[in-house]
Amino acid sequence: MNFSLYDTNNIEEISGLFNETFSASEGADEGKVIGELTTELMKTTDCDELYIFVATEGDKLAGSIMFSRLTFETRIDAFILSPVAVHPSFQRQGVGQKLIQFGLDTLRSKGIELVFTYGDPNYYSKVGFQLVSEDLVKAPQPLTYPEGWIAQSLKGEQLQAINGSCRCVAALNKAEYW
Repeated sequence: MNFSLYDTNNIEEISGLFNETFSASEGADEGKVIGELTTELMKTTDCDELYIFVATEGDKLAGSIMFSRLTFETRIDAFILSPVAVHPSFQRQGVGQKLIQFGLDTLRSKGIELVFTYGDPNYYSKVGFQLVSEDLVKAPQPLTYPEGWIAQSLKGEQLQAINGSCRCVAALNKAEYW
């Protein structure tokens, strides 16, 4: 398995992976929504505000993850991991966790301080994420599943409270994703 930073030359390949993966697990409607989200992220987000990582096996795209910038009122270099997809034929083999770890290590090497995500804490805790109370760090949108607001410091420090609001990139800044 090869892990790398993805060049956005083939938006359709990435969007197709997300569409297929989410269609298989959540249904065709959700697959379409997430496929469209990834297309919008890649087409509308500045390259310095988006990191895309992929896992490949030969010429087959096995998985992909996206990190987009979170902006706080204070000067903190932070990103949010969303969305994450591993092709159904590569699931339950540790590909997702290895890909996320590769992405986190890369962001750490670039001086990124914090990474957040909004998802299953049981899954993401395996790669170092921990629950964040909105009293500690406010999410960019109202959360329908507060237990899914999780983060980690890439500097190895305890998570500290961040005052004020935060904002995500435009493509992710829609209530239906939160």
